[in-house]
Amino acid sequence: MPAYRFTPYFENQVMRKRPYLTKEMCIRVVQSPIRVEPQEQDRYRFWAKVDELQGRFLRVVTLSDKVTIHNAFLDCRFRP
Repeated sequence: MPAYRFTPYFENQVMRKRPYLTKEMCIRVVQSPIRVEPQEQDRYRFWAKVDELQGRFLRVVTLSDKVTIHNAFLDCRFRP
């Protein structure tokens, strides 16, 4: 299993603005996504349903290495 890392943006902004998220949730999304897509600026999007969030979909954005988590948020528009 890779050692996951977090950008300063994730640590200082995302965790502060979205206290309902945990790092463990974000890691689980990256490990077991239902969809993965490349994103501009050499990043990747991962989606998964999270039971702790009432089964809503969480989008996690990583850097190009797919182990450095940069952003995460509930994606209300996502359709599997």
